[in-house]
Amino acid sequence: MGGVVPFTATDYPGQLAAVVFVQGCPWRCGYCHNPHLQPRTRQGAVQWDSVMDLLKRRVGLIDGVVFSGGEPATDPSLGRAIREVRQLGFKVGMHTAGTHPQRIKEVLPLLDWVGIDIKATFDNYPRITKKPGSGNRARASLEAVLASGMDYECRTTLHPELLPEDEILRLAQTLSAMNVKQYALQIFRTNGCNDNGLNAASLAGYPGNDVVAQVEALFPTFTLRRG
Repeated sequence: MGGVVPFTATDYPGQLAAVVFVQGCPWRCGYCHNPHLQPRTRQGAVQWDSVMDLLKRRVGLIDGVVFSGGEPATDPSLGRAIREVRQLGFKVGMHTAGTHPQRIKEVLPLLDWVGIDIKATFDNYPRITKKPGSGNRARASLEAVLASGMDYECRTTLHPELLPEDEILRLAQTLSAMNVKQYALQIFRTNGCNDNGLNAASLAGYPGNDVVAQVEALFPTFTLRRG
């Protein structure tokens, strides 16, 4: 495991939670705020037994546990880990970018909530992830989440050099047509980002209020996070 945060009120909507960070991600998004977790090493920063010992001490103090990363779906032991956490009585959530749709389908019945990052219109995914075919994986993962009927949030990180305003609107229209009901736009933050070019870009006036209003009108539940 890449690490654990024993308490958060922001990573699992409506729940007090701990966050377990899983090492490894096949994509190389420039705005990643945990780039140190992209490589998957043989020896993690924290052993799973230590994570479980901490979580046992959190029983009665928190409501749930969120698997984040990196990308939790990279780990073939994800399902087993989720089951062990559920046995402690916790609700379980996951943050995913949809890198491994088959594994995501396998663990969805074990989860209570999913936050799924949709990075761009699916045909433009490689511009952000640096990986061909990534858009098809993300689409398949989102379709699985929507078909499951579970509680979720679909969200997109915005940066003017990666997502011009016309593409923000086109993406929102695509997601609305897929029957996404809960959508969030979150403005890029420099925290943890190692890309000096993205960090130096001006975000003033981006996205425009008219674009935000058009996106908001497409979804029953919409959130804009500026900081």
